[in-house]
Amino acid sequence: MSEVTRIFDLLSNYAKQFKPKDDVIAGKEDGVWIKYSLEQYVRYSKELCYGLIQMGIEPGDKIATVMNNRPEWNFLDMAIMKAGAIHVPVYPTISKADYQYIFKHSGIRLIFVAGEELSKRVLESTESCESVCEVFSIKPREGMRDLEQLRQSGARHPHPEEMEARMAAIQKHDLATIIYTSGTSGNPKGVMLSHDNILSNVKALSYIPNFGEEALALSFLPLCHIYERTLNYLYQYLGISIYYAESLATITDNIQEISPDMMCCVPRLLEKIYDRIITAGRKLKGIKRMLFFWAVELALNFDVQGNNSGWYMFKHRIADKLIYSKWRQALGGNFKIIVSGGAAIQPRLVRTFRAAGLPVFEGYGLTESSPVIAVTSMDANGIKIGTVGPVLRGVEVKIAPDGEILARGPNIMLGYYKNPELTAEVIDEQGWLHTGDIGNLEPEGQLRITGRKKEIFKTSLGKYIAPEAIENKIKESPFIDNLIVVGENQKFAAAIVVPDFNHLRSWCKIKGVEYTSDREMLQNPRIKKRLMRIIDEFNKDFGNTEKVKKVEFISNEWSIAGGELTPTLKLKRRFIMKKYQPLIEKLFS
Repeated sequence: MSEVTRIFDLLSNYAKQFKPKDDVIAGKEDGVWIKYSLEQYVRYSKELCYGLIQMGIEPGDKIATVMNNRPEWNFLDMAIMKAGAIHVPVYPTISKADYQYIFKHSGIRLIFVAGEELSKRVLESTESCESVCEVFSIKPREGMRDLEQLRQSGARHPHPEEMEARMAAIQKHDLATIIYTSGTSGNPKGVMLSHDNILSNVKALSYIPNFGEEALALSFLPLCHIYERTLNYLYQYLGISIYYAESLATITDNIQEISPDMMCCVPRLLEKIYDRIITAGRKLKGIKRMLFFWAVELALNFDVQGNNSGWYMFKHRIADKLIYSKWRQALGGNFKIIVSGGAAIQPRLVRTFRAAGLPVFEGYGLTESSPVIAVTSMDANGIKIGTVGPVLRGVEVKIAPDGEILARGPNIMLGYYKNPELTAEVIDEQGWLHTGDIGNLEPEGQLRITGRKKEIFKTSLGKYIAPEAIENKIKESPFIDNLIVVGENQKFAAAIVVPDFNHLRSWCKIKGVEYTSDREMLQNPRIKKRLMRIIDEFNKDFGNTEKVKKVEFISNEWSIAGGELTPTLKLKRRFIMKKYQPLIEKLFS
């Protein structure tokens, strides 16, 4: 690899290292994949950079993008950094108040936005933000200039010497981006990441994929989140073609269309895929159904480190020929790596997917660590069920006396924008990032996450409870979509539970129960009894103080749009507890 010290160096490295191809990046528009070669990628980003300079954008200016994953995100990303400006990618799903805070706090000069409704929201949010000069749309829209017009302006008014001078002035430790984390409460925090923060993570990850420029990656998690963004750069560092999915709803179709080698996702997607597989199996009859669930049971006993007996592998070969191969084919037939991050994944999913030849890799990190701190690898001891894999090369981890995970390395952020006090709270004088997560290091070097420091609560009896561990265990049931465990300063733990209504509908059909509405089904005594039996079964595995003693089942599914989940699908605990306060009071009355 040639020297890559600034993020835009990825483009010159690509030209030197890899063969020309027409699908360096691709996006789908009106049902057709639109592909871009490296030459087009470089030209578009260069002309956009000229357009920014022509507009008067200066080094250090902040430019926001509010859009879904698409090739244009990359053109802008590179153009912004080549101009010496700072890219501030913003989630398309946040509130108007958050938009206003981010735009004002960072002093945004320009905003690029995709989508008509989103454009309206963003324009409304800039009315009281004096620093914003203009809002561009990605596609032509009445009353706004668009990306193509900016590019054409740059083509007519090139500034190659100025661009090269600005690029030459940028050093690897300079600020590249500010990413505002959604958090679970309060105003978003602006995480400042340098070129080296992100690229050190890219280079440390680059040994994990055992494939290169011949491969395709599917991207659908938000590029405004550092998890997908770092992998986006990793693909470019390794010459892997990137295809941007249309939406989460079309993910299965997009997988079938391009047969990707790799993608990253969150556990919730793998849970949904698993549930669909099981639902399909329930529809089978006779010996086909028997073989299907025999294969599922076999997969649950798969040893991911390869220590399976000869007899087990004999049965596995039969299951693979009859069952697992069909699962792989339904998922494109070509996956070599599926990275799961953002939250803990259920061990049964890792075993099942790996047994079926769908290698799930689990990773762990924070926006503040660019993001990866530990990840599954193909090394010896590279995977262990229940852990997030070994600590990433070049990163140090130690466990504080109170169990908190501390991390140090070139990937640790520069700090929080305009907030040195908060920065000093999370990065100590020795450079250790205090992650807020609780865990331990296994004897073989893997990192195990056991809870979130701030989420652990104490009952009125003085007993500590880590709710996330209980929630993740109960969510192993296909009947459960989501839940929150509560009980701070109470005598026992309780929970608000959202059932998986798709699975419940399938169960009712098999059991001959007429399904009316989600709300009405939760009043059905037979269904309430079935759901409570699941909680009771899991309670057998918990300690006395951890047992969920009371439950309220609700019919409202939790979502990002509803405010209950963060963009990486973690629970917004304070929001949920405030929203359902009367229900929580009822649980403990």
